[in-house]
Amino acid sequence: MPSWLSNLDYQWQSTAWRPWLELLWDRNRLIRYDPRGCGLSDRDIGDLSLDSWVRDVDAVLDAAEVDRVSLIGICQGGAIAIRYAASRSDRVERLVLYGTYARGRNRRDDVPLEPAKAKVMLEMLELGWADEDSAFMRSFATQFQPDGTLEHLRTWCKLQRQSSSARNAVALTKIMFDIDVLDDARKIQSPTLVAHVRDDAVVPLEEGRILAREIPGARFMALESRNHFMLPKEKAWAELVDALESFLPGLRESDELAAILSLREQQVLRAIAEGLDNREIGATLDISEKTVRNHVSGILSKLGVSSRAKAIVRAIRAGLGPSEINR
Repeated sequence: MPSWLSNLDYQWQSTAWRPWLELLWDRNRLIRYDPRGCGLSDRDIGDLSLDSWVRDVDAVLDAAEVDRVSLIGICQGGAIAIRYAASRSDRVERLVLYGTYARGRNRRDDVPLEPAKAKVMLEMLELGWADEDSAFMRSFATQFQPDGTLEHLRTWCKLQRQSSSARNAVALTKIMFDIDVLDDARKIQSPTLVAHVRDDAVVPLEEGRILAREIPGARFMALESRNHFMLPKEKAWAELVDALESFLPGLRESDELAAILSLREQQVLRAIAEGLDNREIGATLDISEKTVRNHVSGILSKLGVSSRAKAIVRAIRAGLGPSEINR
């Protein structure tokens, strides 16, 4: 589930985002989209609301011809995932909520100065958005990965400029601050994993705890980090990866294929599923075309299939196919 700070193309280049995308893409079919008003989607949209974002989920899944999915909601995307899972349990197999909330800032009356901070942030958005040199842009970006490098900071600043206009950033943030999906959380039927870093500067840890209390049967993970978007070098990153591998069915199903094929054979199979021919696979993996042919023969034999088309079916089922719609 996307947040409004989104751009499908740029996030693959982002030092901050790419490790997360590779983690989810590696053994799953990963479906992503830019929400209305953001990224590569139309910017000039009249209907910007939580309900419109929720309706868009059905539209995306229908276009992808997917009946049931596991949803991963991060930050604002979590609120969308919560309302969607509550209303469409028939389409949601499992739910992962990371660094997210049920209550926007204006709904956290029990948190000192939270509504006041929301007002100040909106004023700063209007004045400093898309100006890379503004103190606000740097401060805003630093919240996401305070332990990141200068390149991480630049990545977040650039994503801000790529994701939205100043006008849309303000409009979308106002909606986000007024979100309240606590009642929806109580209606969720899907198995749910709630993960939150302890020293999150973007969304307080208590908001994650609230979600875990309100969602029936939810599992809660508190991760030792102060990065809203954890870094792969952190111990807590490995803990989250292990939890996802245990929780998401797509990851478990792919383990059987991983046990059959070598890492190189998996790379070749993914390339086949992406429509590359032997010459293109060789160029991509820096191996000879003859070696590719040998790998393809070995893959077909190990999978017990007679054609590349049948191997592609196995690859997609195991999450080794194309990572996104139209990618």
